[in-house]
Amino acid sequence: MATVAEQWVLVEMVQALYEAPAYHLILEGILILWIIRLLFSKTYKLQERSDLTVKEKEELIEEWQPEPLVPPVSKDHPALNYNIVSGPPSHNIVVNGKECINFASFNFLGLLDNPRLKAAALASLKKCGVGTCGPRGFYGTFDVHLDLEDRLAKFMKTEEAIIYSYGFATIASAIPAYSKRGDIVFVDKAACFAIQKGLQASRSDIKLFNHNDMDDLQRLLKEQEIEDQKNPRKARVTRRFIVVEGLYMNTGTICPLPELVKLKYRYKARIFLEESLSFGVLGEHGRGVTEHFGIDIDDIDLISANMENSLASIGGFCCGRSFVIDHQRLSGQGYCFSASLPPLLAAAAIEALNIMEENPALGLWSQWNKQKRNWRKLRPQSAGWPRPCCFSLGPGGLSPRNTQTDLSHCTVSHRGPAGTRQGVTRWCGYRLSI
Repeated sequence: MATVAEQWVLVEMVQALYEAPAYHLILEGILILWIIRLLFSKTYKLQERSDLTVKEKEELIEEWQPEPLVPPVSKDHPALNYNIVSGPPSHNIVVNGKECINFASFNFLGLLDNPRLKAAALASLKKCGVGTCGPRGFYGTFDVHLDLEDRLAKFMKTEEAIIYSYGFATIASAIPAYSKRGDIVFVDKAACFAIQKGLQASRSDIKLFNHNDMDDLQRLLKEQEIEDQKNPRKARVTRRFIVVEGLYMNTGTICPLPELVKLKYRYKARIFLEESLSFGVLGEHGRGVTEHFGIDIDDIDLISANMENSLASIGGFCCGRSFVIDHQRLSGQGYCFSASLPPLLAAAAIEALNIMEENPALGLWSQWNKQKRNWRKLRPQSAGWPRPCCFSLGPGGLSPRNTQTDLSHCTVSHRGPAGTRQGVTRWCGYRLSI
C-alpha cells in the first residue's frame, strides 16, 4: 500500500508540473540555479599579491600626494584679512591705521572706556587675579559673582539671576536646559545664530513662524492645539515654548511682546525672551523690551541677555523665578562646564549697572530723538560726506544699516570749518556707538 501511495504522489507532482504556467516554471528554474551557484561558489575571492621591495615602497610613498583637508583659499579672502583696531573702540576708532567715527561697535552706552569701569576692574584684578581656572560648581564661584547675580536680579526686578562666562553660550545653554526631545518650540524665522544653536542642542520639534507675524504664530499654535486634542495623554507631557528676541539682531525690529503674552496664556506656552540687544537700550531705565511695553516681568518665563553690549563686559545672564533659574545651575552646559567669569569683568559689570541706575537717560531709545535733532544741525555742514549711518525706524524698531565712516578721504572743504569733524563725533553721541 505504501508503494502505491508514493507512486500516486509522484504522479500528482508530475501532473501539477505539466499544468503549471510557463512563467512559474521559469521562475522556479532560476531560483534553483541561483541556489546551486551559492552552494558551490567561493565565499570570497583571493586577491593577487605582489610583494614590493623596500625601494619600490619608498618610491610610492614619495610619489603619493594626499588630498587637502579643505579646499585652497586665496590669501586675499576677506575672512583671512581682519580689520585691525588700534586703541579702545570708543566713538573715535582707528581701523587699519585710519581714524574713523565708530558706528560698528556694540558699545551702546559708551561705557567701554569709562574710567569708573577701569578702576573697578583694576581693583578686582589686584584682589582676585586674572581668571578663575574652574567652573562655578568647582571652586570657581567668587563673591563678586554672587554680588553681580544679586544686582542683576534687583535691576531686572526678578527673583534670581544666573551669569555665564560667555554671552553666546547663555541662550544656547538655556534653551536645551528646559526643552528636550519631544517638546515643541515655536521660534521666529529671524532668530539669531545663538538661538539656532540652542534649538539644535535641544533636539526638540521646531516650528518656525514668519518674522513678527502673530497671525502665523497663532495658526501654528491652533494647529498644535488640534493635534493635542487627538492625543491628550501625550499633550499632558509635552511642553511648548515660544522663543523670540526683544530687538532682533538680524532685522533690527522689536518683537510685539504684548501680543505674544496674550498668545502665551491662551495656548498655555512658555516665553523665552532673548534681550542681548534690547537690554540697556529699551525702556525708561534700560530694562529692555518688557519695560518698553510696560509688560509685567513675571509674564515672561525666562529672560536672557549678554553683558557684552550695554555693560561693556563679557558673558551673559538669565533672570526669572528662582525655581527656573536654579534649574540651570545643574542643567546649563555653559554654566556647569565652562570656567566662571573672570572677577575683574564681573566687577566691571557691577559698576556699569551702577552707572545705568544713576543715569537712566543713558538708554538708547531715550536719546534717539536728541540724536536726530543733532544730525539735522550738522546736515548743512556735511554736504558731500559719505552717509555715516542709516537707521530704519518703522513700526518694528531701530535698525543700523551701516558700520563705520572713514573721513580720511574727504577733502578739506567737505570737512568744513575747524572742529567740525570733532563736532560730528560729539553730535553722534558717545553713547550711540552703534
